[in-house]
Amino acid sequence: MEQKYFEILMENMKSEFKAVAEGHDSLRQELGRKIDDFRDEVDTRFKQVDTQILALNHKIDTVDAKLSKQIHEVDTKLSKRIDKLEKKVDDIATDLTAHRADTELHRAHG
Repeated sequence: MEQKYFEILMENMKSEFKAVAEGHDSLRQELGRKIDDFRDEVDTRFKQVDTQILALNHKIDTVDAKLSKQIHEVDTKLSKRIDKLEKKVDDIATDLTAHRADTELHRAHG
């Protein structure tokens, strides 16, 4: 009877091991699906982020180009105005020098 009991016990253990192995296999497959789903989700999100970064870089480049152009235009205008002001100051200095000379000439004769 011990032999028969041992055989039943072994058959029961074999059945339980098979159930555990099937459970592990099922868990492994489920975990694999979840990992694949997660990988797909992360890839999708990274593609979205990459697209947004490229769009932002394009906007930054556009703003940079516009600002550079405007700064150049302002610099050009200011340079022209400064040049005109320098000429006016030089003209005033020349007129003032001539006026002083004329005034001193009148004082000397007067």
